[in-house]
Amino acid sequence: MAQPKWKIEKEKVLNLSPEERKKAGMYKNKTVVTLDMVDPWHNYTIRNKSIVDLKPIEDDLTEFSKIKIDSSQNKALSQKVSIFKGDITQLEVGAIVNAANSMLRAGGGVDGAIHRAAGSYLQEECNTLGGCPTGEAKISGGYNLPAKYVIHTVGPQDGSAEMLRRCYKNSLTFHASHKIDSIAFPCISTGIYGFPNRLAAHIALAEARQFLEKNDGMDRIIFCLFMPIDVQIYETLMQLYFPVVDHNYAENM
Repeated sequence: MAQPKWKIEKEKVLNLSPEERKKAGMYKNKTVVTLDMVDPWHNYTIRNKSIVDLKPIEDDLTEFSKIKIDSSQNKALSQKVSIFKGDITQLEVGAIVNAANSMLRAGGGVDGAIHRAAGSYLQEECNTLGGCPTGEAKISGGYNLPAKYVIHTVGPQDGSAEMLRRCYKNSLTFHASHKIDSIAFPCISTGIYGFPNRLAAHIALAEARQFLEKNDGMDRIIFCLFMPIDVQIYETLMQLYFPVVDHNYAENM
């Protein structure tokens, strides 16, 4: 029995290097942002010195106190996280994360943008994955995207912090099984699902910090932001979870 076209295309694309994809014309008329074009957090703070004026509020310190970090890794890990203000479909990384619906059908927002940029084979593969429960994650090829893979995760619609935490945790598990060394996350559940932006950022950063402390092979976790409020929140909270200055809030808790 012949393989479906999406499977043939997926295998072909996965076997191409980024350079070979470019030579094959896959990125024609597309803007591609390579990893070396995205500042690590440490460099970002140097270029944006005013962010030191953004101070966490009391609720931030309370939420941050729920995790323990190994401050001896601060310097190294500040080079392994990034804020990216732009289009997640342009990132040439190991995987981008899609804020999907449980049917894994192309929808609006980030979900729709990823499907449009990847092409029709992405939906064809998604149709074979059997949907995705809230908090879980499924992986597919990236097809016409610069990203090698798309990880689809379904955020909570009921404000469940635990389910949102599972979205990040389960998405990161593909690091080992699929040799993903760079990954970009959108803001999961903060759009039409109504999850509070600030708490969502705490959850994302806490999961990233705890993961990076235990997984040397992940080169970069990128938080892809679109709304100005999310940029401000992440610029504030990254100073807690990935401090790059002498003052470390963690040491005072």
